[in-house]
Amino acid sequence: MSSAARTEAGPPTMTPPWSLAAVAVAAVLALAPAVWAQNANARPSPRIGYIYPAGGKQGTTITVSVGGQNLASVNAVHLFGLGVRARVVNYERPMTQKELNDLREKVAQLQEKRSKGKLTAAEQKTLNEARAKMAGRPNRPPNPAIAETVTLEVTVLADAALGERDLRLQTPGGLSNPLMFTVGELPEFGAPVVNGTMFTQRTRDAKSPPLTVTLPALVNGQIMPGEVDRVRFTAQKGQRLTVVASARALIPFLADAVPGWFQATIALFNAKGREIAYADDYRYNPDPVLGYDVPEDGEYTLEIKDAIYRGREDFVYRVAIGELPFITGIFPLGGQAGKELTFDLTGWNLPSNKLKYSTKDGTAGNFVLTVRNHAMLSNPVRFAVDAPPEHGPNSEDSAQLLGVPVTLNGRIERPGDEDVFRLQGTPGSPIVAEVFARRLNSPLDSVLEAADAAGKRLAFNDDYEDKGAALLTHHADSRITFTVPADGVFLLRLRDTQHQGGADYAYRIRVDAPHPDFALRVTPASINVRAGTCVPITVYALRRDGFAGEILLGMEDAPRGLALSGARIPAGQDKVQLTLSAATNGLREEPIPLTIAGVATIGDHKVAHRATPAEDMMQAFAYHHLVPVRDLKVAVAGRGPGFRVASRVPLKLLPGGQTPVRVVLSSGGQTPGRAAVSSVRAAGNVRFELVDPPEGISVGPGRVSGDYLETVILCDPLKVKAGLEGNLVLNVSGDRAANTKNKAKAQASSLGTVPAIPFQVVAGMNFPVSQ
Repeated sequence: MSSAARTEAGPPTMTPPWSLAAVAVAAVLALAPAVWAQNANARPSPRIGYIYPAGGKQGTTITVSVGGQNLASVNAVHLFGLGVRARVVNYERPMTQKELNDLREKVAQLQEKRSKGKLTAAEQKTLNEARAKMAGRPNRPPNPAIAETVTLEVTVLADAALGERDLRLQTPGGLSNPLMFTVGELPEFGAPVVNGTMFTQRTRDAKSPPLTVTLPALVNGQIMPGEVDRVRFTAQKGQRLTVVASARALIPFLADAVPGWFQATIALFNAKGREIAYADDYRYNPDPVLGYDVPEDGEYTLEIKDAIYRGREDFVYRVAIGELPFITGIFPLGGQAGKELTFDLTGWNLPSNKLKYSTKDGTAGNFVLTVRNHAMLSNPVRFAVDAPPEHGPNSEDSAQLLGVPVTLNGRIERPGDEDVFRLQGTPGSPIVAEVFARRLNSPLDSVLEAADAAGKRLAFNDDYEDKGAALLTHHADSRITFTVPADGVFLLRLRDTQHQGGADYAYRIRVDAPHPDFALRVTPASINVRAGTCVPITVYALRRDGFAGEILLGMEDAPRGLALSGARIPAGQDKVQLTLSAATNGLREEPIPLTIAGVATIGDHKVAHRATPAEDMMQAFAYHHLVPVRDLKVAVAGRGPGFRVASRVPLKLLPGGQTPVRVVLSSGGQTPGRAAVSSVRAAGNVRFELVDPPEGISVGPGRVSGDYLETVILCDPLKVKAGLEGNLVLNVSGDRAANTKNKAKAQASSLGTVPAIPFQVVAGMNFPVSQ
């Protein structure tokens, strides 16, 4: 049995709020030529799209392929947690068309030389290698996002903790996004890797021999277009086989693979080739699970494929097969803090149908339990621990009157069933009633209704979206708010909207007064910044129970040299874009762990919460999900020029008006003078671009004025209303001058990002043209 406790944030040690004064102009050496050079040599950040195999067994060393983009010169591998080591073995990428053309020309030259009998042994070797390289060119255009491959040697120590890790690669361009790597305990099997540099692609048809394994086993694979993977094993009569697939769990969302993820299916066949079991999901989870009672000794075959026969290198899976313990449900779905809880367990190959769990430390939150049987660990199952008293199900006719606050436990035991609770509250007081079922692995699709004693409806809800539950694509839990009737008595009715039911259709309903609060998410989870510059990050506020106040942001125990600009989520807003800047010296090359926290005043109290790192992932081209990861890391890669804002802040924006903004190049805490800016002017066409601005706010053309770069912020009066607050993040670019010596044309180049500029939209005021 294991659990993962929630950590509550105390008041963070906040980085002092960002403030700016007018920037003094100092004459220094011209900086602009270095600006262009540094930005021209800046390397793009790496990004990874898949890991294969996406895990390894304790006590083994394995070869792992990581596919992605901008992976040249990988110099480090970072895995969350202890007990796993990795080193880079190789790097591959497909040839460009120019490289292929050059290679063909080289082959033609060597063949002509050979026809004349003048080819040396060394040249013959070069010719053979060139031919082999051309023959090995992929027969289909590689997907650029996963075309490059880094090969790793990964050692999983025997005492490495089981479970999921985040793996990142580091290059001179910074740190990649994290992807999941799982440490397991079952023997592992798998097919050879397929990557974007390979000429041929595997196909498995009816004639292809299956992979033969001995149970229990963990099978790794990749599904290519039209491919069906087959696994053969021997099973004995009376065994309860469990087959658990992980596909979407490894790579939650693929934006360019409609409907947004690899939809794995599994089918079991007997020795005669007859299908005897099939699964394409598990309840509401797209990753399939099946349980099967083996009727006779013999050979069995498992088939794994995509539901509509799509495939690509990043359609990666892990499938566990064997007499594995698997929990299909627990009841109740939680309990009261400070008590010893007893859970009823249902499932396959479980050691017992009861499990005791102590919460005597009094900590409330969501936890995870597992069980072991035959030395194998079960799937993890979530449960909740809350402060209010707990109560079980009853019916309307015999219901006792329950006080508020209370947590109601029950289950819809039969299709079409309905549970009713009778409660007593303070007349005229607000109430929040929220169902927790789907978020705790229950298949229940709840409908919740509140009514007064006479049956008049007070509130009703089917589905409530919890933005903190990022991996749910169907938010099936219900949540209602209402006012207690004059007599203080009200009813809560709960049913399944699909009129389903059964032993696993459990739920919890928290009934209490509103408790205004918030949670935070920060993206991206890997932040890459060059020394002397800043980069945008986004912090999201997940507000609850009517909390609409401002949230001040800061960093806990951050190293000197990192600073936030615009670190405030305005009242009533759900996110803010701010910037993180890095000093020119004093920061280490290793990725820096970072914790961002927020503080708000709620009632008479200061409330602080740490921000959960997350990746903003897209599903089916449209839906965004903030998928949590285990840590936030900052990589300081290279050096670059920065900017300072010379305008008074916050900027006062007038709907229909133009507000000037001045910025100046800076380096190492100094400010360049006219010579530097003149060099920028010579380069020409300085441009500003707003990063993810509020609707109706735009930026005008850029220009060089004296020692400053200038632009104006425009407000559309039809889209922007007075009272709007937030930050503006500006990217600056320009054209490098043409080089007459080598006939190089003028080229656009990024200069960098301006620290976040706080703004306020005001009305009825006039402003000077410059500040």
